[in-house]
Amino acid sequence: MSTRQETPSGNLSTDVAYQSIRAKILSGELAGGAWLRENELANQLGVSRTPVREALGRLVADGLARHEPNRGVRVEEWTPRDLNEIYDLRVLLESHGTAMAALNPATDVVLLDKLASEMTLITEQRHPDFGRLTELNNNFHSTLLESSGNERLTTVVASIVQVPLVRQTFARYNQAELERSMAHHHEIVRAVEAGDAQWAEAIMRAHLRAGWSAMQRFLIASRPKGRTDGQADA
Repeated sequence: MSTRQETPSGNLSTDVAYQSIRAKILSGELAGGAWLRENELANQLGVSRTPVREALGRLVADGLARHEPNRGVRVEEWTPRDLNEIYDLRVLLESHGTAMAALNPATDVVLLDKLASEMTLITEQRHPDFGRLTELNNNFHSTLLESSGNERLTTVVASIVQVPLVRQTFARYNQAELERSMAHHHEIVRAVEAGDAQWAEAIMRAHLRAGWSAMQRFLIASRPKGRTDGQADA
């Protein structure tokens, strides 16, 4: 008896395949350039090839994978130039969203403070759980964006942020960078609590720029000798 999941519409199986493969890409388990073979993925996920094929189509549309004619689908690769453009957009959009959140009296400052404190506790452990740290960080930033009251802004930033997540940012930080990032979270909470939009926007801008600086340091250190910025693997 087959154990593969399938529904008459195929929608459920496609969603399962899409979410599973997407999670592997964003976590770095499936690295940039890796081939996404339908048979292998179908066997791993316990579904037929059809929902996997449909899921890969969605991932290509998302920009997380690319189709190469007569060869198949592989995980997208990003150069430092790509990431620089992404961070530039994120700084502009998310700092604006944070300013709007500071002006919204309904913003859940208690939740933001709780998330910031939990993140700090994790970084103080001998072996920080970077997966959990990333989850809390995503909640922190998404809470701010949702509090901006601008749904389109939230959607656009979400589509931008998924690419840098592939780089597993926190795992690349040194101790000083990690401590600075946590301090920024707490200061953002204080700025939002004070209802100071300019302060909140400035700290978020500095926070994101610092994150990009840490990423650049890692990219430079890992760049193969003799290759330029535009050629280096992201």
